[in-house]
Amino acid sequence: MGIFNSINISATGLSAERLRMDVISNNIANVNTTRTEDGGPFRRQMVIFQSIEDPKKLPMGKQPQEPSSGRGVRVKSIMEDMSPFKMEYDPENPDADADGYVRKPNVTIVHEMVDMITCTRAYEANVTCINSAKDITSAALSISKN
Repeated sequence: MGIFNSINISATGLSAERLRMDVISNNIANVNTTRTEDGGPFRRQMVIFQSIEDPKKLPMGKQPQEPSSGRGVRVKSIMEDMSPFKMEYDPENPDADADGYVRKPNVTIVHEMVDMITCTRAYEANVTCINSAKDITSAALSISKN
């Protein structure tokens, strides 16, 4: 694995985590949205990641000379959380049903904040990997100057 491969792998992680942060922000912004374009309350969204595999294909029956490594991560999809909506008694609300209950989004602020913290930490870890790769490259180049 070359030095640029490690930077590229970290860059894919940065892009994926940025999109994940956007989705988390959208969930938080819609925590009280009881009516969407589809007519129902907002459903929490989740980002699904998938590893990017090594594109080298070997002929059938051939074994790789070295262990296979991934090439980063990509966003496979953004799925809706199908957990049940919260029910809140509010007969004055125009979105209330016949019994006076309003279906509220299945977004929990605490859960979103935990996701945001893990997303931030993963982003920071990818930045640290890129900086380490730059430091290693710089050290290797300084060896050749001596």
